[in-house]
Amino acid sequence: MKVKVLVRPKAAVLDPQGNAVRDAMRHLGMPEVRSVRIGKYMEIEADGENGELESRLHGLCRDLLSNPVIEDYELLKEKPAKRRRSK
Repeated sequence: MKVKVLVRPKAAVLDPQGNAVRDAMRHLGMPEVRSVRIGKYMEIEADGENGELESRLHGLCRDLLSNPVIEDYELLKEKPAKRRRSK
């Protein structure tokens, strides 16, 4: 199983790093940028494909990879690539 994990600050939480990047982008000629939110991105590969493994991965995201007080996480299962048939 391969999953992607996105961790972002909650909408109600200030993001000073995002604000600094937004200000730098405006200074570098992009005044139309309204906001920037900085987060974390991880790819995890694990052996297996069952619901119990997915449940444990959610626990890992909640307890280790994110701070549930100020961050939300999203766990995205990667779909297996389709095999092309040769002609």
